[in-house]
Amino acid sequence: QVQLVESGGGLVQAGGSLRLSCAASGSIFKINAMGWYRQAPGKQRELVATITSGGSTNYADSVKGRFTISRDNAKNTVYLQMNSLKPEDTAVYYCNARVVTTFNRYEYNYWGQGTQVTVSS
Repeated sequence: QVQLVESGGGLVQAGGSLRLSCAASGSIFKINAMGWYRQAPGKQRELVATITSGGSTNYADSVKGRFTISRDNAKNTVYLQMNSLKPEDTAVYYCNARVVTTFNRYEYNYWGQGTQVTVSS
């Protein structure tokens, strides 16, 4: 089994910053893409940013220039630095990882439990 544990959410004023972390542990052979998604009340879950094992990144248009995704492959950890936060960034943020497991070398898709980010105006 593989677990993803997120941390770093909270309440911040508009214009402020937060840094989310997500650490993967368990039966990991290697981790391919990692990413962050978010879901606001009454809305569908949407992509925020992704990063490949080689460091290539992809961002939603709504966060380009404000958010930065990074990863530490040695620690199996992905980060999301969020600057210039807006009230519309308020959501539950979920970590995602595509993990090749040690027990059968197949790739599986895993999700974290989510962390709340609230931006007040």
